Amino acid sequence: MVERGRPGTAAPFGSKLLGPAGQHGLALRIRVQSLLTITLITANVIGAAVVVVLSGVVIPGPDMTGSTLLAMVIAVPAYVLAALVVGVVWGTGRALRQLRWAIDQREPTEADRHATIRVPLRLTLMQAALWGAATVLFTVLVAFLQPELVFAVGFTVAFAGIVVCANAYLLSEFALRPVSARALQDDPPQRVVGAGVQVRMLLFWCLGTGVPVAGVVMVALFAMVRGNVTTNQLAVTVVVLGGVVLVFGLLVMIFNARATIAPIDSVRDGLARVQRGDLDSEIPVYDGTELGLLQAGFNRMAAGLRERERIRDLFGRHVGQKVAEAAVAAGVERLGGEVREVAVIFVDIVGSTTLAATRPPTEVVDLLNRFFAVVVDEIDAHGGLVNKFVGDAALAIFGAPVDLPDHAGRALAAARAIAARLPVEVPECEAGIGVAAGPAVAGNIGDARRFEYTVIGDPVNEAARLTELAKSFPGKLVASAHTLAAASPEEAGRWRAADTVTLRGRTQETTVVIPVDAADALTDPTAAAGSDPVASVDDPVGQP
Repeated sequence: MVERGRPGTAAPFGSKLLGPAGQHGLALRIRVQSLLTITLITANVIGAAVVVVLSGVVIPGPDMTGSTLLAMVIAVPAYVLAALVVGVVWGTGRALRQLRWAIDQREPTEADRHATIRVPLRLTLMQAALWGAATVLFTVLVAFLQPELVFAVGFTVAFAGIVVCANAYLLSEFALRPVSARALQDDPPQRVVGAGVQVRMLLFWCLGTGVPVAGVVMVALFAMVRGNVTTNQLAVTVVVLGGVVLVFGLLVMIFNARATIAPIDSVRDGLARVQRGDLDSEIPVYDGTELGLLQAGFNRMAAGLRERERIRDLFGRHVGQKVAEAAVAAGVERLGGEVREVAVIFVDIVGSTTLAATRPPTEVVDLLNRFFAVVVDEIDAHGGLVNKFVGDAALAIFGAPVDLPDHAGRALAAARAIAARLPVEVPECEAGIGVAAGPAVAGNIGDARRFEYTVIGDPVNEAARLTELAKSFPGKLVASAHTLAAASPEEAGRWRAADTVTLRGRTQETTVVIPVDAADALTDPTAAAGSDPVASVDDPVGQP
């Protein structure tokens, strides 16, 4: 099982004590067992300290007799030691049995998940049972030895038990976050599991403030009923007990606040990573309350963003990134029916039929992919859009769907770069390249259920005719003079007029221009021997 979460996060569970998100097996067992043992001992030590302070200093009443004091000196340490042994051995042992699936790195069942989430509650109930038994035992013991101390002892031990239970729940829930995250990672909560945040806040207010303050009130009432408590004794009792209440209440609220803030911090950190563009962010879900729902909601949001980005990337690969971005920004409707000034490049392989007949299909596909890689690379580099692949040909657009400064000059520069790279990088196949410019309708064609973004107009047809004409020119690249007139002076200076022809399907003559180096080769009788610049004008097999 792969542990989710960001390995680079310093404290994925809200504290470095809980370790990294990817811990497994023995390391996880040692960490969980150590933390559970420490937390249970800590909770009981706090409870024992409360008993000593309350019974020795705070609760007003007669001093213990020799026999009572001897009995308590023997009974209290013995019971506390026994309770610690039972709590640590039985409590943590039972908890580890319920967490065996995580230690063995198995997929948790529904029963495993439910049992894991309830481990802190079970440990708390175990502590409540032990301290409840202590309350009954010591109260009965004192009732036989010194009845006037029944209230003081019963109140002291019960109050300490409340302290222990509150701290045991918060500390054990903290220690079990790594396992809770593993239990919830494949099945995040869809609803609150157990007590929600509001119930938990009210519960710990009662344990940390309500019950202790009620104890102060009971002590005051007890002093009033006895009538033999001096003002100084009552003042000391209220001051000390109030201090214990404040310290204990603060401790509970700190633990509770940290338990509440940690999941929120994890979501905040995840949002920061998403804002920086890291859509792979995923945070551990280790809380069964509304905070766990918040963590799970963030993960679902991040998954949705990843899926959206994947679809957007796939969409962009099919229709072009510029079309995809325009569709996302403006909607498909605004992409249809726009008349734009565009430049068009049409690239078509020479002798593709022979190529397909003489080579294995896999080799042909590899050759086409290398051929198209050069085309796409240069079109993208010059700001154009590869609109479609037509078998062994490609149609590229400059100036749609978004405006492009010097679209004609960019198209001519891209065509020259393609013509220069193909003989070097894909010498196995030659290609004719035609460039034309002019007004065209750019938009969607097809049906409401299936769109295709394309351009329709005279520049597309002219570029296809020029492509066939280019196959008989040196450099196999030609463009129309109209394209050259629309280009920047810098790019226009790299081209020369070569001939004037009438392309098939057109009534007006087209002045053909070619790059300067190709024009020099054309004027060289040796280089131009056997070539007929107008040879294939009437049969443009590359017509789209």
